[in-house]
Amino acid sequence: MQDEAVFEETFFIEGGNFSKAGKVSAEVKRVLKEIGLDASIIRRLAIAVYESEMNVVAYADKGEMNLQIFPDKVRVSIQDQGQGIPDIELAMQEGYSTATEAIREMGFGAGMGLPNMKKNVDFFEIESTVGEGTRIRMEVLVELWGSSE
Repeated sequence: MQDEAVFEETFFIEGGNFSKAGKVSAEVKRVLKEIGLDASIIRRLAIAVYESEMNVVAYADKGEMNLQIFPDKVRVSIQDQGQGIPDIELAMQEGYSTATEAIREMGFGAGMGLPNMKKNVDFFEIESTVGEGTRIRMEVLVELWGSSE
């Protein structure tokens, strides 16, 4: 039974639209608060979700984020259609960035997005194909509704 989500929702992210950036992560945070997750879990997920949303906005044409809540974990999957990442190992290094000057001028592109995602979740998986896009799956372990029994 633990593999059946008790809640699932998909959010769409518009690439390049910085005026709407952060709205999806705010909505995810609202959902997590509503179900009563611990504040420390919400904070970790909010950081990871925001970073992933900003990467879609900055580097992709469009993307979608799927939020699944299980009794023992929260899973967030992000898939975008964009430029892809040529060297994931390099992109995972703190401070490495391919952000344009325009993105940096807006205060983004410090090269901490992917490392912050990985640091704030219990499971992190990334796949990318240059010219097609990137897929990320993140999970944070939780205890909901007596799942520890």
